[in-house]
This record gives sequence, C-alpha cells and structure tokens, in this order.
Amino acid sequence: MSLSNVKSSTEQKMNKSLESLKVALSKIRTGRAHSGLLDHVQVDYYGSLVPINQVANVAVMDARTLSVQAWEKKMVLVIDKAIREADLGLNPVTVGELIRVPMPPLSEERRKELAKVARVEGEQAKVAVRNLRRDGNEQLKKLLKDKAISEDDDRRGQDDVQKLTDRHIAEIDKLISAKEQEILTV
Repeated sequence: MSLSNVKSSTEQKMNKSLESLKVALSKIRTGRAHSGLLDHVQVDYYGSLVPINQVANVAVMDARTLSVQAWEKKMVLVIDKAIREADLGLNPVTVGELIRVPMPPLSEERRKELAKVARVEGEQAKVAVRNLRRDGNEQLKKLLKDKAISEDDDRRGQDDVQKLTDRHIAEIDKLISAKEQEILTV
C-alpha cells in the first residue's frame, strides 16, 4: 500500500459515509410528500419481510399525499397495516385497491423533534468520518514503521487526511443545516 492508496481509500470511505447520511436525511419527513418516505417500511409478504417498493408502486399524488398501488389485491390490507405500524405518524386511507397516505401537517413540537433527529444523524456521520481519519492515520504510521514512506511523507499524508476530514465535516454541517431549515420552515 502506498501513500496515494491510503488517501484515496480514506476519501472513498468518507464519501460513502456522506452518501449514507444523505439517504438517512431523505427518510426524515418534512411537510412535503416524497416516495422515499416509505422506503424503509417492511411488509409481510408471504412470511418474509420485504421493502414496500417490492410489493407496490409508491407515487406522489400531490404535495401532501402519497399513493400506494399494491401489485396483488390481497396485499392491500397488509400494506395498510405495515404503514400504520411503521411509527411514521401516518394514517393511510384505503379506497378499493389504492392506498392514499395523506401527510398530516407537522406541529412545531414535532418539527423540533425531527430537527434533533437530523442533528443526531449528522453527529453519527461526523463520528464515522473521524474514525476513518484515525484509520487512515494508523495506516500511514504502519507504512512509516515498515519504512515504506519517509517521515515527511507521513506528515504530508496526515495533513491530507485531515484536510479530507475537514472538507467532509463541513459538507455534513451544510447538509444538516439545510435539512433543519427544510424541517422548520412552515
């Protein structure tokens, strides 16, 4: 392993942490309906739990309503029950084979709770990035110990890993503040 390998692998891992944060933030509900809101809802499909998008089409009807169209008639009630039990605060309405999921307006208290959840997600992402910084620095120290790089290269590598860390943490802060603005805007 070389100095450039350590930097590139550390950067790739930090980018993955950033992507997982974006996915987690997309699941946090704002006032608007979006199909990703139900992505983590698990439906009992003949004895095994599967994501809702594997048994139904989830679409946005309007700014405050989702529609869920089950692929099988007998799955309608199971999907309805799964959405109710997902602890999202949603109350689906079944009309024939179509399930409408209206988004209730968020209270001020609920908005603040969701903002806290977003901050917690951001903090977890920062911890992950800092752990990756530590791992990268340990790899550099190992290369130095094995005499694969010089002390100057080790120092330069640690500075580069720190710059990567600072850049990713700034990006995380930006994502979190944007999500908080989105949540708290009435």
